[in-house]
Amino acid sequence: MTTGTGWQREKTGKTLEQSNASIRVSKGRFIKRLLSFFGPGYLVAVGYMDPGNWATSLAGGSAFGYTLLSVILISNVMAILLQALSLRLGVASGRDLAQASRDAFPLPVGYVLWILAEGAIVATDLAEVIGTAIGLNLLFGIPLEIGVVLTALDVFLILWLQGKGFRLLEAFVITLTLLIFTCFAIEMAYAQPVWGDVLRGFIPQRDILKSPDMLFLALGILGATVMPHNLYLHSSIIQTRNIGPTRADKLDAIRMGTIDSTVALMFALFINASILILAAATFHTAGKFEVAEIQDAYELLGPMLGTSLASVLFAVALLASGLNSTVTATLTGQIIMEGFINFKLAPWKRRLITRGIAIVPALVATILYGESGTARLLVLSQVMLSLQLPFAMVPLVLFTADRRKMNGLPAPRWLTWACWIISAIIITLNLKLIYDVATGAVSI
Repeated sequence: MTTGTGWQREKTGKTLEQSNASIRVSKGRFIKRLLSFFGPGYLVAVGYMDPGNWATSLAGGSAFGYTLLSVILISNVMAILLQALSLRLGVASGRDLAQASRDAFPLPVGYVLWILAEGAIVATDLAEVIGTAIGLNLLFGIPLEIGVVLTALDVFLILWLQGKGFRLLEAFVITLTLLIFTCFAIEMAYAQPVWGDVLRGFIPQRDILKSPDMLFLALGILGATVMPHNLYLHSSIIQTRNIGPTRADKLDAIRMGTIDSTVALMFALFINASILILAAATFHTAGKFEVAEIQDAYELLGPMLGTSLASVLFAVALLASGLNSTVTATLTGQIIMEGFINFKLAPWKRRLITRGIAIVPALVATILYGESGTARLLVLSQVMLSLQLPFAMVPLVLFTADRRKMNGLPAPRWLTWACWIISAIIITLNLKLIYDVATGAVSI
């Protein structure tokens, strides 16, 4: 047992060991130091704009106009605060969230948390499988069933990128993120939303809590935005930086990492909001309140905006989103397995296992229901992420508030309290959703 650190059990080695401390941190001016930490935030931001977000934002925008923009904004603020805690844990304690949970909790609790974390990976992977398959279908005409199976081949892309170094992996993700951003910037120019209505949509409305259907979508947006697996991911990949041993080195790393992730998450906010704004401006205002299927949105965008380019850009952004999410889900799968149960598995084997599990429900849905089943499955996967979120969030807040575990660098008290409030809100909303489902007020 370790002593004097607050952890219960013997610590294990680093996760993603081949990349740990592999990137040199500049000791020069502010901008050089910041550039040293430029990257991890964008890998995290990918999870906030994956295909699951598309389904929830499309459904929310077409059904309720701009009303749920407030949920996207609030979710993004929550994400910024929670990711700040996550990277702080990695820098100050030298442990990622999976390792910290394994160190601190009794073995049975650790195994429960591991299984729940694996469930979050499968739910995330399910959204990526469906989103990537739809992108392949829209751009190249590949049938959904075949596209779902083809998505398993992306593991070879991940292996190649990992073999070239972590910086190239980050560059790949940032490039695709900029591509998605550009696509939606052009889409906004074509859609020409009423910006006064858009701004009013960012103001929270009481109707969200009163309507079970709106709350269901709101929780889907929340689960798609504040994703549990990102809390595990960020606490590990921040350790790819070769951070010095002193208190000053660690404080500077926390500052630089927080700036990186906050800026990256603002990109994610723009993209998520753009999807909902596009759906509200194009579909809701035209009286099309049930455009939840990505394929329907693709078919309607061209005619309604007066250019086929709108549909093509939409599909290109979707495929880029699916590929991007694949990278981070693969890394998180490794981190969770190595951190919780100290079991190392070749990345391609690990990826094929989780992808194989996710392919089954995706194949069943596409074969039985075709295109009509994909949107509901995407939204449901994101709601499941919301239900799993507290099991990652509560340990994170507990650990980062503990001075011993954080080696004298605990989170500021205001940040800890803010994250406790966020946890209470999410748990309360999850309980209400469970009640609504149990009483038949909403169906899943």
